[in-house]
Amino acid sequence: MRLEGRLDQAVEALSTALRESEVYGKYLTALETVKQHPGLKEQIDEYRRKNYMMQSVGDMAFERIELFEREYLDFRENPLVSDFLAAELALCRTIQQINFNITEALNFE
Repeated sequence: MRLEGRLDQAVEALSTALRESEVYGKYLTALETVKQHPGLKEQIDEYRRKNYMMQSVGDMAFERIELFEREYLDFRENPLVSDFLAAELALCRTIQQINFNITEALNFE
């Protein structure tokens, strides 16, 4: 489904601005660095999948969180992993802020 002309243009301009942003550049750099190490991206994806499942199931018991954090402590201390996850989080927060700003501007409830 295509948006109306002005909306298409605005979405394209926003997408271009995001692609040209420092936060996106850092994400791409971190992603490319991770991909240069065989199997590392897959390990990160598995970590993210487990983290998502734990959060989405609502199983946020302190013991499970602590066990999960201990299990991945050494993994998260890898500078390639921590840099990638930090860059990804920064990009996600930027996108969340954009969504928040649009919602606020529309008085969308």
